[in-house]
Amino acid sequence: MSSDYLIAPTPEDTQTFADSSVRLIDMIFPGDTNHHGTLFGGVALAHMDKVAFLTATRHGRAPFVTARSERIDFTAPGFSGEMVEVHGTLTRVGNSSLDVEVNVIAEELVSGERRNLTRGLFTMVARKGPDTRLPLPPMPAPAPEPDEDEPLRMVEMVFPTSTNHHGNLFGGDAMKMMGKAAFIAATRHCREIVVMASSDRIDFTSPIREGSMIELVSRIRMTGRSSMLVEVELWAEELLSGLRSHAATARYTMVAVDKDGRPKHFAPTRA
Repeated sequence: MSSDYLIAPTPEDTQTFADSSVRLIDMIFPGDTNHHGTLFGGVALAHMDKVAFLTATRHGRAPFVTARSERIDFTAPGFSGEMVEVHGTLTRVGNSSLDVEVNVIAEELVSGERRNLTRGLFTMVARKGPDTRLPLPPMPAPAPEPDEDEPLRMVEMVFPTSTNHHGNLFGGDAMKMMGKAAFIAATRHCREIVVMASSDRIDFTSPIREGSMIELVSRIRMTGRSSMLVEVELWAEELLSGLRSHAATARYTMVAVDKDGRPKHFAPTRA
């Protein structure tokens, strides 16, 4: 991905974001499981530490490191093919450190069954440096409960393995994330097995730099007898400044199918 774009960002494509809450949503694929078909504990812990880091950085807008995590007990397994939702919430803010409670929930996408896998408390410390402003901002007010009609929001982090030699996110990796977001949103909407039937044109309007946080916002725009039109917005957020830029929007046609792969009628459900 080069730095020259056919479509230039407009003022409406950039914003700052004050909410520090973070929700990472991912699928449990066979490569994430052991020989019993259950989620590796190490994969879950990596998700939790990533969410703790993003939650802390989104609040303090400073470079954070993990100082400590309390004992983490797993109370239930996550199985291959399920969705895992990892949510971080601030519980304490000090002058240069804070605590993040991270909860991990598994969801069977077709039935909608949800169960808690584990929780943990992570202490994050802001490293001293030119980008660190201390003391940290005070504890924020509790976030309101999400509305049932809110779009599905999920975050990811851009690491060096996902970037090109310019330090920008590969377009293919971005499209993979957007396709996954469309799949999860569609499956939660109809609670059936779904497949991607088509993808509309995708225009990338700005580069996504290494170290940025990605937020994918998915909405069901239209529902037919067996198909759904899912719109996915891709936003990039600079963690230290809070500046957000709209990077891309895509629309996908997702189709509910039966066990033989034929289109199946469905009645929409709430996620």
